[in-house]
Amino acid sequence: MHHAKPLPRFLVQRYKGWKATQFEENKSWYSRLADEGQRPRTMIISCCDSRVHVTSIFGADSGEFFIHRNIANLVPPFEVSKTIHGTSAAIEYAVTALKVSNLVVLGHSKCGGVQGCYEMCTGEAPQLQEASSFVGRWMDILKPGFERIEKNEGDKQAKLTALEHESILVSLENLMTFPFVKEAVESGQLSLHGLWHEIGSGSLECYDADKKEFTRV
Repeated sequence: MHHAKPLPRFLVQRYKGWKATQFEENKSWYSRLADEGQRPRTMIISCCDSRVHVTSIFGADSGEFFIHRNIANLVPPFEVSKTIHGTSAAIEYAVTALKVSNLVVLGHSKCGGVQGCYEMCTGEAPQLQEASSFVGRWMDILKPGFERIEKNEGDKQAKLTALEHESILVSLENLMTFPFVKEAVESGQLSLHGLWHEIGSGSLECYDADKKEFTRV
């Protein structure tokens, strides 16, 4: 592959800094992870957004979380086909092989993917409506959420925040279409959680199924 280039200097320097400090200070822990494998209790499905630092938010060490990231932290509905399903494969592995006890969908404020879905559905982003748009076809998953907030009162930002919440709820709904997830949840072996992170304030909200609303953690 002649297109691959050497690692940028700033990444090399950061790696060497990590290796000389954090790794050296926890060498025995990393050795144990390598020898014994991973046993995370929690899977987190979060957005690709670089501002959402999952392990920092929860103060997690290596080996604690099984993390999958995609545009707008979406989970597609269960489907068996020849299409490649990266998110579905990660969920299957976490639930059936790693036997995680908790599965968290973590959304966030100012989500570009959610905004793209909103603008696609309102005709403001015709490029996302093209059949060739990977982002657009991925954001089709969130269309049911848009239909639920479409007639909400408030300005565009209020609707975007509501749609960010819907990205979490749609994903939780779709998770229950996976037979192995449904079985694990109903048997009490797996708990599902929906979280929304406000980047600017650092606050975290959790979906309360009884109240049918997000409440501050």
